[in-house]
Amino acid sequence: MPEWKKKGNLVASSVINLKDSMDKNIPHVLIDIRPADAAKKEHIKGAVSISLSELAQAKDGFPADKKAPIIICCDTQKLSGDAFKIVRKWGYSNLAYLAGGIEAWKKAGNPVASNEPKTAIVYVPKPRPGEISVDDFKKIAETLSPDKLILDVRDKDETMRGIIKGAKNIPAKDVASRLSEIPKDREIIIHCTTGARAEMVYHTLKDVGYKALFLNAVIKVESNGTYGIFKE
Repeated sequence: MPEWKKKGNLVASSVINLKDSMDKNIPHVLIDIRPADAAKKEHIKGAVSISLSELAQAKDGFPADKKAPIIICCDTQKLSGDAFKIVRKWGYSNLAYLAGGIEAWKKAGNPVASNEPKTAIVYVPKPRPGEISVDDFKKIAETLSPDKLILDVRDKDETMRGIIKGAKNIPAKDVASRLSEIPKDREIIIHCTTGARAEMVYHTLKDVGYKALFLNAVIKVESNGTYGIFKE
């Protein structure tokens, strides 16, 4: 994923991920790039209305924090892609478009608002609850303590290149249905590739009583189990 993002390729975010971020009050910016009248008729609560035609001139209103999670919402993937390319050039590393747009949001049974949408971005980052430091993560990975378990929530194809020795792999999308495989008598240390999925899984496990922490950093695991970690 880091290599994919560095090349400026499109990144999609699911309705489930957006809803989860909203429910857990995880700071993010949702930009509705449809025409203003369409956004006024109906929009996802909290969305900021900046039409595609006005987007290029709105750069100064975007967060100073280039790691701020930004999600583009539109009716079509093509227009979402056009907006994505504009914002990506500004250096935002956690940028995605909402797969299926507002129609997918409604189809999933989520509500929409019909009042005047926001027109100015307000992004207030918060300390990440449950975040483990890189140094502490490395110590746990190196000591293989019996009271801790490293949970790798990358997809199966991502682990084919390598996995940390002693780690258990359960893809993020499967965690909720495979809780019986995760011991409750051990502290769960979660990682993915960039920290985004790991944070979601952290909240899932905390909600059902697990003691857990997650790594909010980019990690690259080699075939021999060695790894490199860096903060974006």
